Amino acid sequence: MEIKVTQGNIVEHATPALVVNLFKGVTAPGGATGAVDHALSGLISRLIESGEITGASGEITLIHTSAITSGGSGSGLAAERVLVAGLGESEKFDYEAIRRISAQVARRLRSLKVKSAATIVHGTGIGGLDPAQGAEAIAEGTILGLYRFDKYKSSKNGDGDGEDGEDGGNGLELIELVEMDGSKIAALESGVARGDSYANGTNFARDLVNEPPNVLSPTEMAKRASAMAEDAGLRIEVLEADECRALGMGSYLSVAAGSTEPPKFIHITYEGDAGNADNNVWIIGKGITFDSGGLSLKPPGSMVTMKGDMGGGAAVIGAMQVIAALKPRINVHAVCAATENMPSGSATRPGDVVRAMNGKYIEVENTDAEGRLTLADAICFAKGKGAKQIIDVATLTGAVSVALGKGHIGAFSNNEEFYGQVEQAASERGELIWRLPLGSVTKRQNNSVVADIKNTGGRGAGSITAAHFIHEFAEDTPWVHLDIAALNMSDSVSGVNVRGASGASTRLLARLVENLAG
Repeated sequence: MEIKVTQGNIVEHATPALVVNLFKGVTAPGGATGAVDHALSGLISRLIESGEITGASGEITLIHTSAITSGGSGSGLAAERVLVAGLGESEKFDYEAIRRISAQVARRLRSLKVKSAATIVHGTGIGGLDPAQGAEAIAEGTILGLYRFDKYKSSKNGDGDGEDGEDGGNGLELIELVEMDGSKIAALESGVARGDSYANGTNFARDLVNEPPNVLSPTEMAKRASAMAEDAGLRIEVLEADECRALGMGSYLSVAAGSTEPPKFIHITYEGDAGNADNNVWIIGKGITFDSGGLSLKPPGSMVTMKGDMGGGAAVIGAMQVIAALKPRINVHAVCAATENMPSGSATRPGDVVRAMNGKYIEVENTDAEGRLTLADAICFAKGKGAKQIIDVATLTGAVSVALGKGHIGAFSNNEEFYGQVEQAASERGELIWRLPLGSVTKRQNNSVVADIKNTGGRGAGSITAAHFIHEFAEDTPWVHLDIAALNMSDSVSGVNVRGASGASTRLLARLVENLAG
């Protein structure tokens, strides 16, 4: 769909649907909403007085202007419909709130089967928000909220869930941001372009995660990453198994050993500061395209969502698409060590010892703790290439959802400054993270009798011991680990998320890179 900025008077703008807003507690609407209220002969004010419109967050009230008459002449609006979107309390309103309400409004418009609509930039009046950033949030929220993965559905009309679901009729094709002040148009257009980039990169990641595992093999994942890189002007290198073996990636290849699908080690490079190689950040994602658990086989019910075990890899690839569009002045490397984790006669056994790229020996106590084995060699690869700071993203442990539920990404770090930068980026993109400790007691749970380290510390503190394992390979390099297992997939529609893949951490990573570039 298209989102564009138009200069004009919102009251005079002809559109099938016009979206205005109201903060909670406002009894006399002002600004654009006030102008629309006046054109409707005070109808919005009367609905506020009656209690039908409260301005509560997420409330959407539909008004058909054709049903309104004033002396037989009809309403004073050119719009066929008006939607009044509740913004909640003004003191709590922020850009994430704009993203949420924009997603919800977009789905409601789609359920009404309108092809185009117009809106104002929410929150820039009494909300006090920056118009360009508001436009960015509208574009981002709208595109994310309308996302569908329906390529394998014979009918494209959605699930019939109306405004809160995915029913869509013929589809919404155009949103216009109408602004009276011509001096603001360029800034709003820039904001829309940024929001479009963030959302489309996230939707690219969502597409990867949503694909069935018989389609998205490691080979197909590398193919799609290569196509994206070529379109975006990025450099990409895909290492085959023999090349990884020559580099000593025994930890990564031990996971691939049980599958007939060849592993693909994907390395994408963006040079934003080509003359300064040390100005770099490495973003590394877990890329298990299907996780059976290996010989430590998962129960059948736990395998259903394991096509999404490459969510971290999808996020870093999607983030690179965003980064290429935004062009920050920093060098960025993305790594996804893609493979399947399958049981077979050649699969790694519990009790096997494997050697990582940096020479450390790992006792494989549980083959279902495989993601950290791939990340170990990916981090060693990054350090060998001169990584100055590393952030890894992984659907690593079910334990993180036990610890934090579905509200936060679990975070771990060895560096206060770098963690603070990640936390800021997460907040700015509405992706909540919560830091968990890396203490000496839990670190001992990974001690091995026969090797340098074992790949699991048991049931207790499962997310923490997994992070300890990865830290063993990051060592002193500034590093943050994000466990996105609880947020990678959604089974309901809420805000910018729809059913299926969320694209968790894609926008966080891109924003972090922007902030690091300054």
